[in-house]
Amino acid sequence: MGKLIAVMGSTLMLCSVLDAATHAGSTEIMNAPHSPPLTGAVIKIASGICPQKRNTRQAPSGERNRKNPIEKSPENIAKGKMLYYKQARPTACGLCHGLRGNGNGRLAPGLEPAPRNFTCSPTMQEIPDGQLFWIIGNGSRGTAMPAHKNTLSEKEIWQLIHFIRQFAEG
Repeated sequence: MGKLIAVMGSTLMLCSVLDAATHAGSTEIMNAPHSPPLTGAVIKIASGICPQKRNTRQAPSGERNRKNPIEKSPENIAKGKMLYYKQARPTACGLCHGLRGNGNGRLAPGLEPAPRNFTCSPTMQEIPDGQLFWIIGNGSRGTAMPAHKNTLSEKEIWQLIHFIRQFAEG
């Protein structure tokens, strides 16, 4: 769940966003049940850490330098989207990486390091497709990122990468 900080004089109020998907990108003022109407400025905590500094284990050079062999078509992006939000196992990506790919998913609180923020262009531009493929397949030691090589096909991982890249593109 996302959070809002409402600034009212010197008082800070935290209000849960009831439907993060509906309010994604919204800066409207939300009123919590049993609280006075909020009339102060509202700042939404919505973006993840950018840039993210990591000590992620590097894929072997042959893997790291692989290019995505799957065409970046609307069909492949749509399949990647389905995997990201619902179909990937053992865990759908969006649960940790968030509905908007910013690393603030429902399961993200308390994870150290925080899930990768796919919306961070400076970070994502430095990660080759082969590195993403290798991490998705093998997981990332020292993080909560599980391995998907036994549950996703190579084609599905490449489709997922096409979808994930869209978060940083706009």
